[in-house]
Amino acid sequence: MLDSLRHYRPAWLRPDLVAGLTVWAVLVPESLAYAAIAGVPPVVGLYAAAPALVLYAILGSSRHLVVGPMAATAALSASIVAVYADAGGDDYTAVTTALAIVTGVIALAAGLLRLGFLAGFISEPVLKGFILGMALTIIVGQVPKLLGIEKTDGDFFVQAWGVLTHLGGTNAWTLAVGAACLAIVLALKHWLPLVPGSLVAVAIGIAAVVALDLADHGVDIVGHIDAGLPALGLPDVPAATWIDLIGPAAGVMLIGFAEGLGAAKTYADRNGYRINPNRELTGLGAANLGAGLASGMVVNGSLSKTAVNGGAGARTQLSGLTAAVLTIVTLLFLTGLFEQLPEAALAAVVIAALIELVDFGLLKRYWKASLAPRGTPASLAARPDFIAAVAAMLGVLVFDTLPGLVIGMTLSLLLLIYRSSRPHLVHLGRTPSGQWVDRARHEDAEPVDGIAVVRCDGSLYFANTDHVRTALLAAAEGHRALVLDGESMPTVDLSGTKMLTELDRHLAAQHVTFYLAHDIGQVRDLLRRTDTDLEHVHPTVESAVEAAIEAGPARQDRDLPQEGP
Repeated sequence: MLDSLRHYRPAWLRPDLVAGLTVWAVLVPESLAYAAIAGVPPVVGLYAAAPALVLYAILGSSRHLVVGPMAATAALSASIVAVYADAGGDDYTAVTTALAIVTGVIALAAGLLRLGFLAGFISEPVLKGFILGMALTIIVGQVPKLLGIEKTDGDFFVQAWGVLTHLGGTNAWTLAVGAACLAIVLALKHWLPLVPGSLVAVAIGIAAVVALDLADHGVDIVGHIDAGLPALGLPDVPAATWIDLIGPAAGVMLIGFAEGLGAAKTYADRNGYRINPNRELTGLGAANLGAGLASGMVVNGSLSKTAVNGGAGARTQLSGLTAAVLTIVTLLFLTGLFEQLPEAALAAVVIAALIELVDFGLLKRYWKASLAPRGTPASLAARPDFIAAVAAMLGVLVFDTLPGLVIGMTLSLLLLIYRSSRPHLVHLGRTPSGQWVDRARHEDAEPVDGIAVVRCDGSLYFANTDHVRTALLAAAEGHRALVLDGESMPTVDLSGTKMLTELDRHLAAQHVTFYLAHDIGQVRDLLRRTDTDLEHVHPTVESAVEAAIEAGPARQDRDLPQEGP
């Protein structure tokens, strides 16, 4: 932020102030709603929003990102805190605050240790599947408030069944308010996106409760909200609970960081500046630490509110500071206005915010994008992105949010291992212009009679040597020479060099000559340092093929032990 202020232009002041006002209009009702998802009093969402906006503006690297309470991390918070405290009590709120503090400390430490690369360990399919499952779970949990019926505890399917079995107890007034507010938010978002639909719906809901005495007709309202600024300091939580929260808080940090980083990069790319992942971690950590010390809840970067901010013309984080000041004004003077807010209106705000995340078409795109390479039969094993997304989604739907998070993170690592252990091997052919390209993608690429030319698209290391060796032996079958193009093989370890040596000997025993081409960079260095005994190493595929043609059939008099197939 200091860098932005040093280069601040007067022409930016008006759009920043307008954007801040617009963000505030969306932030207040959504913060109240997301606090309800976390199971704490609605005002806790406002307690978290103000310090989070200020501290991120100072330490974060995005000029547009809006940090505050979010649905996914709020639901995660509820799932985690329920293990240590009973819902509705002071202890529950205290543990919620403690979770924000621990999350902040972990994120700060990760930022200082330059661990921003950790976001890459949650793949996009896993993150999207997790958020999809989370959105569905939160929506079905808000439907009872929209209908005025009793909520059933449990996973997504139990809650959905509970809604169906209690439909007969729907309160008509509650349904009318909730449906009207939901329609208003969705309509304004579609036709008048610059109008804060959430604030309009909340205002109409409050007006309806006051004008029609809806509280006397069974419509639940938020009730008393403490006015004034929050108490500052550490919550009264046992030392053992602080320690127990470290593991879950790390998971909350990873999800919040990955989601916020995606939003920050989106708007940085649109506006021509770069995001520093380590500063994003530091900003996220400071925001959560500040929110927790101000009696708030966990926060993270919001794509929807960042879109509102960018769409309103924000140029710097002055818009975030404006929203923070207005939030403080709300806490001091305007909380009384929200006491008559119907719960159905809050549910409508949450559902409207999450509907856009329910994108089953995304799963279809992952299915198509994860098709097996040409020439190989399609199977589920060839669609790791689709499997990872669906598994993460079902993990949340069936096992709840925290186990779903663990399943998603585990799948991210397994997906990484799976892909690196199965590098794609490409069969090359020569085009009329003399280029060596993938024969499956270029019809004019012709093979050389008796010589198999293969490219390994990936590193060669201990986890994939058996797979690569088997594939190369299969490629060499029926040929007198095998050329391995190492240009797309960035690294190789000792297991890889040993495999290449053994492959050379094995092929020689079968009267097939092995050639290595493009032994560049680290691959060449390691081959030399380990004195790998490869007789035929060439700088290019073309020179290797020419050498194989000149050599003719592989020599059969090499003094090597004969091996079986």
